[in-house]
Amino acid sequence: MFQKRAVFLFIFLLFSILSYAQEDKTVIPLKNILNLITSQHDVRFNYIEDEIIVYAIVSPNKKWSLEQKIKYLKKQTNLQFKLVSQKYYSIYNDKKLDKPLCGFLLDYETGKPIENALLTIEGTTNTTFTDADGHFKLPKVSSNNIKIQHPSYNSITLNPKELYVVDCPKFKLQAIIQSLDEVITQRYIATGISKKNDGTIQIKPKKFGILPGLIEPDVLQTMQQVPGIISVDEAISNINVRGGTHDQNLFLWNGMRIFQTGHFFGLISAFNPSLSQEITISKNGSSAFFGESVSSLVTISSRSNTIEETHSSLSSNLISAEFFSKIKLSDKANVTVAGRRSLTDFFSSPTYKNYSNRIFQNTIITDLNDNQIINYNNDVDFYFYDASLQYQQKIGTKNELNIDFLVIENSLDFNQTVSNLSENSKLTQQNFGSTFRWKTNWNKNNFTEITAYLSQYDLQSNNKSIENDQILSQRNKVLDYSLKIKSSNKLSSSFTLNSGYQFNETGVTNFDEINLPIFSRTITNVLLTHAGIVEGIYEPESKKTLITAGLRANYFDKFGTFLFEPRLQFNQSITPSVRLEILAEQKSQTLSQIIDLQQDFLGVEKRRWTLANNNTIPIQKSNQFSIGFNFKKNNWLITLDNFYKKITGITTSSQGFQNQFELEKSVGDYQVFGTEFLIQKSFNQFYTWLSYSYNDNKYDFNQLTNFNFPNNFEVTHAISWAGIYEWKQVKFALGTKWHTGRPITTPVNNFVTQTNPKIVYNSPNNSKLEDYFQVNFSASKKWNLSNTIKLETAVSVLNLLNTKNSINRFYRVNSANNSVESVDTFSLEMTPNFNVRLSF
Repeated sequence: MFQKRAVFLFIFLLFSILSYAQEDKTVIPLKNILNLITSQHDVRFNYIEDEIIVYAIVSPNKKWSLEQKIKYLKKQTNLQFKLVSQKYYSIYNDKKLDKPLCGFLLDYETGKPIENALLTIEGTTNTTFTDADGHFKLPKVSSNNIKIQHPSYNSITLNPKELYVVDCPKFKLQAIIQSLDEVITQRYIATGISKKNDGTIQIKPKKFGILPGLIEPDVLQTMQQVPGIISVDEAISNINVRGGTHDQNLFLWNGMRIFQTGHFFGLISAFNPSLSQEITISKNGSSAFFGESVSSLVTISSRSNTIEETHSSLSSNLISAEFFSKIKLSDKANVTVAGRRSLTDFFSSPTYKNYSNRIFQNTIITDLNDNQIINYNNDVDFYFYDASLQYQQKIGTKNELNIDFLVIENSLDFNQTVSNLSENSKLTQQNFGSTFRWKTNWNKNNFTEITAYLSQYDLQSNNKSIENDQILSQRNKVLDYSLKIKSSNKLSSSFTLNSGYQFNETGVTNFDEINLPIFSRTITNVLLTHAGIVEGIYEPESKKTLITAGLRANYFDKFGTFLFEPRLQFNQSITPSVRLEILAEQKSQTLSQIIDLQQDFLGVEKRRWTLANNNTIPIQKSNQFSIGFNFKKNNWLITLDNFYKKITGITTSSQGFQNQFELEKSVGDYQVFGTEFLIQKSFNQFYTWLSYSYNDNKYDFNQLTNFNFPNNFEVTHAISWAGIYEWKQVKFALGTKWHTGRPITTPVNNFVTQTNPKIVYNSPNNSKLEDYFQVNFSASKKWNLSNTIKLETAVSVLNLLNTKNSINRFYRVNSANNSVESVDTFSLEMTPNFNVRLSF
């Protein structure tokens, strides 16, 4: 009995002591403490509200003298207490901190800024979000703690006096391990690139590190670092994903389809790197909400989720200059203006000359007899630009409006002069569009999104021949309207159901006119497409499983045809380090690019868009399946994907043949078996990766041959390596690319008959070009000139060893001696570039 009472008494005393200690340690605002001292000792305190409002401390012992209490307050707050008279004290901060509370949030492991973290002054309505640099500002309104929250990081609480210092302090947040399970890795190939569990690759340019040969996060150059994505001729207007052609990739900017993806006729991305917020690349298993691509999907978003503070940037390199400015109009609205223009018509840098030599070789711009480049300073006027305008408006607490405009243009104007004769030829290429989005978040589990866009592409050329006064005018125009409605409903903590509808009206016009002999042709086709979409997503809270299954039902009004396209994404955690990934899809495409003649549109942009007619140009259809594994442990990352892909409904005109099939019109298909492998290891500031791709890519044109033969875009083996070092604000990258040469068709012999000269070819794509090899280098450095002004410089060298790679070869008849000669197109020479960017 005595023991029970003793235990009870001990527990009672313990709780009493703890309660007393807890009560004794309770902090209260400094202002309240000063009021208590005023009443206890009959004194007065003079102070500026902003200088004391952030302090909350434990109240001093009531039994202390006034001097003891003042000394205690000075020690706890570092404020100065000056006795003005017997009963009056002046309180001030001798550091003159006339600024709001501020700081920076950084990732604990990488030191990278954390964007869109929510900061709340507890007990008030004062909130803010961190910007792209991880910076935040809060008003001095309370001594209450500041709570910091982010979906991917552990929440922390700060005392406001921690922010009340001369410089904005830096705070590091620990990433939530469970949230990181939603991605395979946060650093995939480069900082700012991640691989997600749904099989997509996500790029965030504002967090982008560095890659060999790049001075800024060029969207289409960056995606070529991903295994399975390559350009057989170095041009970003000819990106081949798992053996497909460039037009089989769907590019969307803020939901709007883009038909012109490159500047400099294919060497530079048409998307301003200062503008992009997030880029997502899907090689397979794309969402059912996307159609019109039988190869890959690339979505580019330049929208932010929050109303950001006003910030701007200016930058320039040896090719172009660009600007970007996001202006905060109010707490619920902002406008973004961005633009870029080439400097090529102002001065000719070595970078520009090398790009010119690469893109204009073997075109009408060059002399095909000896393939010498014309003097561009005197004869060619070339420039490009892109510009965008975006408006974002939060309406109430549930609605958001986005309206965006984009224009992209290339312009080439050149003169041919022989003796006293002179002729002028022109080529312009433009993509203009506007997109509208209205999103309503009904509650945390349901939202509706309405998107509409207009996209217009226009390619025009006027070629005047100096030899015979012949004038060839050509035009390719695409007009695309779209309306999409999406509804998302989270039915439980693990299951989400999405449904929607999409309408597209696409019109294509092709125009050709010759004055000698007189000939004119205009062909216009229009196609209306309706699509119903349903998609279910299952992902339990453990994040060990992700299943997305969708169905897209397309109806093509002109053909009275239905096409059903199932989609699947399956990702399962097998062990804490290993995940299984299965992706599958069926897709279709009605809009494609063809080549009538290799010298159309001056031989520079020879591809023209055309619509399927369900006869000579069928609807292209794809079937794709892949299975892979992802391993991540101890800073090692290994990914392995095996895939099968078959595309039906392709035409010879869309494949760019330059052999016996160049003028043939036939329909066929191709199928690809492939493997993609990546191994990556991180060592603190240094990391390195090696990737390998294998493709077995074969055509089947039954009307032309009775056997399969290699695809024009087959790259059997491709290897890439990079070593990257990032230390604070300094970054270095060195990398190599090697791949087997693309297939070519060789002549049977090197001579032709005198009558009706014609090349006799071997079997199609019987040989290959020499292997391709290139070494690239990049370096960058950032300077923080002040809390708000930053300077970044970057330098790159493409083809560091100046390797001469043949990237294309075709054969022609030399009428002077009735022989067959080969014409090679060579890769870019060693090309330096330099970029400087000022952000403020």
